[in-house]
Amino acid sequence: MTVAFYIVTIVAALWIGFSAYSIFAKSSFVVEPLAQYGVPQAWWNWLGAAKAAGSLGLLAGLFVPAIGIAAGIGLVLYFVGAVVTVLRARSYKTVIAPLMYLTPAVAALFMAVQV
Repeated sequence: MTVAFYIVTIVAALWIGFSAYSIFAKSSFVVEPLAQYGVPQAWWNWLGAAKAAGSLGLLAGLFVPAIGIAAGIGLVLYFVGAVVTVLRARSYKTVIAPLMYLTPAVAALFMAVQV
């Protein structure tokens, strides 16, 4: 495996893990947009849990590649859904936020499949 694979995967996992923590901590920069997009508050902990599981799955994928690939697929689907949610809310100025998480998830998945 390449050093780039490890770096990209670890950075993606930490970045997405930070996003999960931000939901659990109810950070205003995360929960205020969620409320504006119309995401029910009852879903927030589940969304945070999905991000946390994906983040841990990416790290586990360093040792068991199938887990990392599954986590990568799940995270890509999650963040594509986030992009769709933002676009449906017509919040075009903030669409960059989910794309900042989608990009490393795609990169980690792509590299995991290549290895």
